[in-house]
Amino acid sequence: MKKLYISASLLVALSLQAQNKDTKTADKLFDQLEYVDAAKAYLKLVEQGKTDGYVYKQLADSYFELFNTKEAKTWYAKAVEFDQNSETHYRYAQMLKAEGNLEEYNKQMKIFAQKEPNDSRAKNFLANPTHVKQIQSQKHLFNVKKSDVSSEHADFAPVLTDNNEVYFTSARNTAKKTNKMNKEAYLDIYKATRNTDGSLTQATEVSEVNTKWHDGPVSITKDGNTMYYASESFNESEFQKDKAKHLKFGQIYLYKATKGEGNKWGNATLLSINSKEYSMRNPAISADGKTLYFSSDMPGGKGGEDIWKVSVNGDTFGTPENLTKINTEGNESFPYLTEDNTLYFSSNGKTGLGGYDIYSFDAKTGETKNVGEPVNTSKDDFSFAYNQNLKVAYFSSNREGNDDIFVADPVCGVEALVVVKDAETGKLLADAQVVVVNNKGVSVGTQTTDYNGQTSFGLPCEQNHNLTASRSGYETNNISLDKHQGGTQNAEVLLQPIKVIITDKEIILQPIFFEYNKSNITAQGAEELDKLVAVLNQNPNMAIQINAHTDSRGTDSFNMKLSSRRAKATQQYLVSKGINKERVASQGKGETEPKVACSDCSEEQHAQNRRSEFLIVKK
Repeated sequence: MKKLYISASLLVALSLQAQNKDTKTADKLFDQLEYVDAAKAYLKLVEQGKTDGYVYKQLADSYFELFNTKEAKTWYAKAVEFDQNSETHYRYAQMLKAEGNLEEYNKQMKIFAQKEPNDSRAKNFLANPTHVKQIQSQKHLFNVKKSDVSSEHADFAPVLTDNNEVYFTSARNTAKKTNKMNKEAYLDIYKATRNTDGSLTQATEVSEVNTKWHDGPVSITKDGNTMYYASESFNESEFQKDKAKHLKFGQIYLYKATKGEGNKWGNATLLSINSKEYSMRNPAISADGKTLYFSSDMPGGKGGEDIWKVSVNGDTFGTPENLTKINTEGNESFPYLTEDNTLYFSSNGKTGLGGYDIYSFDAKTGETKNVGEPVNTSKDDFSFAYNQNLKVAYFSSNREGNDDIFVADPVCGVEALVVVKDAETGKLLADAQVVVVNNKGVSVGTQTTDYNGQTSFGLPCEQNHNLTASRSGYETNNISLDKHQGGTQNAEVLLQPIKVIITDKEIILQPIFFEYNKSNITAQGAEELDKLVAVLNQNPNMAIQINAHTDSRGTDSFNMKLSSRRAKATQQYLVSKGINKERVASQGKGETEPKVACSDCSEEQHAQNRRSEFLIVKK
């Protein structure tokens, strides 16, 4: 496709000739929010051959405001050949996406990103849409849930031993001194016991190794008798001074402790490989106890922090070796080696879903693989430790705003493909929320259906599950997923549309939602208003009054203008669907008629006041 580049001088010329005597009528209609008639007026200019980029854009914008995605897409395609305004490309991209044309959507978003590199929408897109889509399409390897050991403070780096002890690092000891970096308490090492149902006992502090400084994370040998852990060089009175700033800078050192009498940890010793010049942290000992993995910023690495390994022979250590096959110019950390020598680690230097992602490295094949969703998210996901004997993994994530501990259960191989449809029309329903719970009532996960009404879940084999699908404007429906031995399991959920309620005074729909400070009809709003169109078609003598209300936030003048635009947009949508304009009056009420009178309104009360009403003025 030929690309048209317009110079700055030509853009000025276009803007100068934008509104003229030919477009005066259409422009007036557009400015008055009369989008149906404005579109007709602009179309008339197209038929007369009086077109330019301005006319195409105004025509496309008219359909955009009405959420007529097909027509908007058609005219934006012409508009962008003339109008190089970045927002035009962005709107065109949104219409393409709404129509399911993701390839063209990507092209338009790339143009938008080139024009607006500092726009947050552009930055999010440039996170690389291809690799994100690829990772998200991977089969889920684990099911994830938050561990009951997590607290309101930072909890991370959990490791599960073969005797069902979970060691982790936490800032929950608020009695300790607060560190200046994040205003949390200094880190301590904690331990909990894993019960047969997977729950954890209340965590207790491993006081015999904790100090007044940061302590943890840890690694436990296969026999459970040796602990490698990190702590600060201040324990050894080793640090560097910055006299100008009156500061002392320490390093992170690695220590070893052994389990002694009373099952207590003792004989803590400093590893000989530590240095005053750099830090060593996040230890991971191999199953045979002969190799210690750790992360460090020591010289000879690729980036800020790399993963290294060193041979272990009792208290003797070899020369650290950089794992060049997995390290990048970014940061790699939190190694963990399984019994079959799969190395899990975290990185923010590779192309993941965002922040730190968790990867696996197979030393035999040399393959590094992103573990994928739901383990990885757009947030930081790290410190993944998989106990192959007990078939369960623990890891950490700040996906909920805090460093928390999560449990990851491996998926046997069942992929449940779920399709959600309208029970009456068979229409595929996008943006439906699907929740799956196991036979113990524990949530396996929540997903949202894509443009084809589909989503998928990785589920354990030989377990019954219940699936619940819900969507605005529809009744919630539940179905059962029977035990499955592996492979693909197809499930279809039919949702009954919620019927319109007609009283003597009004027509009651589901809430009509608008985007913040906007008045264009959204996809959800269009679906609800289509129900109103059906009612009006079934009652040809009926006339209605549209009253749009806002909540009390914002000035009186702002709210009145906003509600008027929304009422007008709603009226215009109905007219675009063939309803005579004389049957539909519209009025913005602003905040003058609250449903709930309140001075210090809650979010729920604001939501009740922010509504659209459809009053029957003639039957």
